[in-house]
Amino acid sequence: MYYAILAYHEEEIVQSWTPDEDAAVMAGLLKTHERLCREKRLGPSARLGSTAGACTLRGPGEGIVTDGPFAETKEQFLGLYVVDCADRDAAVSIARDLHRSNPTAVYEIRPVMLYLPGVPLAESGQE
Repeated sequence: MYYAILAYHEEEIVQSWTPDEDAAVMAGLLKTHERLCREKRLGPSARLGSTAGACTLRGPGEGIVTDGPFAETKEQFLGLYVVDCADRDAAVSIARDLHRSNPTAVYEIRPVMLYLPGVPLAESGQE
């Protein structure tokens, strides 16, 4: 089963890191990435750009585009990982590995159902 691990952090804190501090966090995260790649368990992952460059589409019809994500939270959604795991506990274990490298981040773990052209949808095994 696939799980999304969504990474949240206070954007101002991340942006305040020196290049060396950022590189140290990324080096730790990349150790987990490399292990998951060797195990063929890592799907797409991304570090998102600044929320200052984000926009939101909402509303009926064609919708209206507004600036920013307008999240009413202290942390912002800054990145994600898609991992192939046997169960939720395995996904939580990976999130813990990521958390060791970036302990001030928050990681949300969710089951993912992939939508692939021409492939019937699998039964949802969400836990």
